Amino acid sequence: MARMTVREAISAALREEMYRDERVFIMGEEIGKWGGTYAVTRGFLDEFGEKRVRDTPIAEGVIVGAAIGAAIAGLRPVAELMTINFAFLAMDQIVNHAAKIHYMFNGQIRVPLVIRTVGGGGRQLGATHSQTPDVVFAHFPGLKVVAPGTPADAKGLLKSAIRDEDPVFFIEHATLYQVRGEVPDDEDFLVPIGVSDVKRVGKDATIVSYSKMLQVSLEAADRLAAEGIEVEIIDLRTLRPLDMAPVIASVKKTNRLVVVEEGWRSFGIGAEISSRVTEQAFDYLDAPVRRVAQAEVPLPYNRRLEQLALPQVEDVVNAVKDVMYLR
Repeated sequence: MARMTVREAISAALREEMYRDERVFIMGEEIGKWGGTYAVTRGFLDEFGEKRVRDTPIAEGVIVGAAIGAAIAGLRPVAELMTINFAFLAMDQIVNHAAKIHYMFNGQIRVPLVIRTVGGGGRQLGATHSQTPDVVFAHFPGLKVVAPGTPADAKGLLKSAIRDEDPVFFIEHATLYQVRGEVPDDEDFLVPIGVSDVKRVGKDATIVSYSKMLQVSLEAADRLAAEGIEVEIIDLRTLRPLDMAPVIASVKKTNRLVVVEEGWRSFGIGAEISSRVTEQAFDYLDAPVRRVAQAEVPLPYNRRLEQLALPQVEDVVNAVKDVMYLR
């Protein structure tokens, strides 16, 4: 095992896959000479050259459109969008082309494309650069949506995404790049797409989360454990396809559920999880499902207001105590 940050894990995954398969290349705004906004691809231009590390114009529709064409032609592009908020400028290419071409052409054409992008708040980037619209992209069949919350999952899932025959929308959280963790020191280490993971075993309540909110939930679990409350934490890791089996199994054991997401509560990931649990495990619930999410406002720039709007550890702790009727 090697100990590394999420940034290092993603960089290692890209580097290993580029050495493994000469069809893999990366493209995006300032990923070459600048090394990427979050320094993920620093040094890649010198290492792999301009043919495989391509700086692009500031035009998200062009980036994704060109990547789709390259994928159809037999390459394996990894297109970086500087932020998920800019993905809206390429929505037609993402949801009407990348996600549908395989179906529209009766399975004769594949689009082995990865779109890497950065989402989430907490860095004082303002309302238009701090959104968590993950559910928007997870809505569309044909597009796989991945959002890791640990260094190991970031590396293993990105390697799986690059090797996948379908388009994968890979979301990295802006505040997770410095998070450290153990990562298997194996160039063939893969984490399967579409498989949720039990990150902590418990008996009193279930927390379902992913990405940055996984880390928030783990911290809340430590605080609750100090009070004698043991929660089980399920990390979704992939939003489409959505693996509910570990969630349902956990709810049947604990009989209580809290869903923690960074996006807005209305029409969100938490609503989907709550609905599916109600459909599949209603008789096992001893309390209504609680959802913890961002305040229903555009995220403020002011740091204190931004943190007030984002879900915090205390919010998760209180939600667990609510479903256990301890408040």
